[in-house]
Amino acid sequence: MRQAGRYMSEYRALRERYSLLDLCRTPDLATEVTLQPVRRIDVDAAILFSDLLLPLEPMGIRFDFIRGEGPAIENPLRSEADLARVRRFEPREALGYVLDAIRQIKRELGARAPLIGFAGAPFTLASYAIEGGHSSSFAHTKALMYGAPAAWHCFCDLIADVIGDYLVAQIEAGVDAVQIFDSWVGALNAADYREFILPHTGRIFARVAPTGVPTIHFGVGTGAILGELRSAGGDIIGADWRTPLDEAWERIGFDRGIQGNLDPTLLLGPLDRVFGAADDVLKRAGGRAGHIFNLGHGILPTTPLEHVQALARYVHQKTRS
Repeated sequence: MRQAGRYMSEYRALRERYSLLDLCRTPDLATEVTLQPVRRIDVDAAILFSDLLLPLEPMGIRFDFIRGEGPAIENPLRSEADLARVRRFEPREALGYVLDAIRQIKRELGARAPLIGFAGAPFTLASYAIEGGHSSSFAHTKALMYGAPAAWHCFCDLIADVIGDYLVAQIEAGVDAVQIFDSWVGALNAADYREFILPHTGRIFARVAPTGVPTIHFGVGTGAILGELRSAGGDIIGADWRTPLDEAWERIGFDRGIQGNLDPTLLLGPLDRVFGAADDVLKRAGGRAGHIFNLGHGILPTTPLEHVQALARYVHQKTRS
């Protein structure tokens, strides 16, 4: 989770010279950043370096990254008329630089590790576009969702169609698996998820299914809606650290795999505590097939690289014996 990033000195060196969007839009740079953690950490797969907001700009939703504050939408969507102006696009054209990066990364990786591609899910992308950036209440998003449901569903259908095509294009370019990120969907209860989101996220997984490529479905704060995430789709359902892994897997169903779920803040503490928490996750997995050991969310910028390296080695020692 968030394999590449500011916890690595070589990434910080690049960020002193290039913006985040420069890194995403330049295949040579995206390739370099994708490979940085593969060179330094004993990971079992590489994660494409990109950003889930990239599809917004070709839809007519301009944004930038404000240093220290994160993404900011230039003109947030706040009305039905705003939603109606959003346009469809062909990902193979508008996001061709991502696909070029995938092809280049695959050549560089060779047989060393598979490559995971990804994209944002409808609720998270819609929320960014409507809120204008990070939010704690999602008041603007929910006001449109509840107050203009027909416009909401049309907007999310458009997002789902674009993201489905984008993921298929990533698969055509060579990724070995794809992950759908719904970072903010924990703001919804189960009934709202079923009504306003499940059909659209399900549409994405249905679009990807004929490719036969494995799919991962991840959200944050989703302990109460893990069953709904399963219904929307995904061979693997990601669980954050708030729900013990065995409880999460029971809610998901053992016919699906699970990804997770060490609290990323543990990596800021002493290694004996990191290893103890990793033991607990593995014990709860019980050796059952289908568990991808991972953090419950992304690596934090202040995390010591040595702790990430030590965790990867430790998990391999524990699971390969």
